[in-house]
Amino acid sequence: MNDSIYLAIQNNPRFKELVAKRERFAWILSAIMLGLYSAFILLIAYAPQVLGTRLSEGSSITWGIPIGVGLIVSAFVLTAIYVQRANGEFDAMNQALLKEVQL
Repeated sequence: MNDSIYLAIQNNPRFKELVAKRERFAWILSAIMLGLYSAFILLIAYAPQVLGTRLSEGSSITWGIPIGVGLIVSAFVLTAIYVQRANGEFDAMNQALLKEVQL
């Protein structure tokens, strides 16, 4: 592509909308993950007895293990949500933008 196409894309309102939507969505997902990790760290710092409590009488597994695994799984889930939206809505917006600019 030549410079005129890059400039046309950069000045296109659809491109600005795409960038704004992607950034907003990424920041929301990042804030959710940061909130989850912060809550986990605060729980470790201020209520470690909660994480050290056994799941049931006679169990060797404490609540810290499923909560920690849940935190890791939540990262994968949020990534999957982003990928699904990126491959759907954002790619469609990108293709429409490219078609519009190349005409």
